[in-house]
Amino acid sequence: MNFQLRAVLTPCIGVCALDGEGICMGCHRTTDEIARWGVMDDDERMHLMDDVLPRREAERT
Repeated sequence: MNFQLRAVLTPCIGVCALDGEGICMGCHRTTDEIARWGVMDDDERMHLMDDVLPRREAERT
């Protein structure tokens, strides 16, 4: 078997403040996404990092 190890770093930038919708103003994750980050697999994390968070950030600016 050929295993590929990947480490998906957290998107946290140390600005931990939630807006009125419960979304972090620093990393743009929801409180559920923040709470689940430690148990998400790499595919879930990459989906958030590559698709969800950039889109959410663009919508908020």
